[in-house]
Amino acid sequence: MSTPLERGVDMLKSQVDARVESYFSSCTHCGVCAEACLFYTETDDPRYTPIYKTEPLRKVWQQNFTLWGKLSTSLGLSKPMTENDLSDWETLVYDGCSMCSRCTMVCPVGIDIAYLIRKVKEGMAAAGFVPEGLQGASERALKFGSPMGLTSKGLLSAVGQQKKEHDIDIPVDVVGAEYLVMLSSNEVVLYTEFLTAISKIFSAAGITWTVSSKYFEATNTGVQMGDSVIAAQLLERLLEVATELKIKTVVSPECGHAYTTFRWDGPNILGRELPFNVVHIMELLDQLRKDGKLKTTGSFDERLTYHDPCNISRRGGVLEQPRNLLNQVAPNFVEMNDKKEMNWCCGGGGGVSSNERAEPLRLQVFNVKKRQLDELDVTTMVTACSNCRTMLEEGLEENEMDIEVVSITELIADHLA
Repeated sequence: MSTPLERGVDMLKSQVDARVESYFSSCTHCGVCAEACLFYTETDDPRYTPIYKTEPLRKVWQQNFTLWGKLSTSLGLSKPMTENDLSDWETLVYDGCSMCSRCTMVCPVGIDIAYLIRKVKEGMAAAGFVPEGLQGASERALKFGSPMGLTSKGLLSAVGQQKKEHDIDIPVDVVGAEYLVMLSSNEVVLYTEFLTAISKIFSAAGITWTVSSKYFEATNTGVQMGDSVIAAQLLERLLEVATELKIKTVVSPECGHAYTTFRWDGPNILGRELPFNVVHIMELLDQLRKDGKLKTTGSFDERLTYHDPCNISRRGGVLEQPRNLLNQVAPNFVEMNDKKEMNWCCGGGGGVSSNERAEPLRLQVFNVKKRQLDELDVTTMVTACSNCRTMLEEGLEENEMDIEVVSITELIADHLA
């Protein structure tokens, strides 16, 4: 029976593809990526240099896929991987990287460092080096259907409560609806206004939609922890309900990594094309606006700014849609100095928010967001990701900043004509 180290190294070997080889071969070790990483800029710790976090994968590539590396290993000049190596890098990868990809934007040779980190996580997961919080979230996702342990019964209870309180219709398990709306547990448990908001908007727009009681969770903890087997199992559940309900378009909610998982990672993980289209809720709302089906009235006059979620904006390209929506209702909307594809991360992406051990570090790196906000003198911050919303609220509370964080979807629903 193989050891955890052997399983980890074997998995890392299997992750070496043409992109990995080209990235490591072309890296000039310039260190430019460091200044783009909030974990480095806010700690001044060189271990958090983005490309350094990929060292386990680079070492495996060099020792097993390069001539000099093979020769060095055979002569005993290159030290083999150890469990201590994996243990040391586990905290760097899971605590000190939100996979925000800001480092990729500044790399002079175009290395997608987040892509490399994702592959490092595969090796970590195979060897069993995964933070307890993230491991627990994945186990709950497989057992109950969501990382919070929220069951279908809990969803139906929340739906019933929203219907009763707001006299709205939230369709459940409707066959043949135009859209299947996925939800993160955050939006069911913490931000229940989201369900009310989309119900009001879709009703006004005259489109048909549904949620699934069988599988509703947008969050994919397999992707966050770096376990493609778990990621595939969770994606298969989505495919099953979408097929049963004859859905043509799946709507990713205000959740960053869910959008990229559904739209791009999903087909690669499953090895086949998805039988439906995927849109983010911002894309759908902006399309309804263009089609004249989303009309607003009045305005939100407080001075506000927009936080670009990394997966939605930087990796997903959904940049103008939220701004189009904000410009309809927010005359005092102002931009952060670093915005759109170069905005700074909330600090909790890539599974960091599920990793309790990383909380002190996460709150420390929130300082970069604090500086952005201090320059603007705003009373409100809007975002399009529920995970960002939670992380931002915690950072603001920690720094005693009196700024409210709201959802764009909810803001638009509050101003429906």
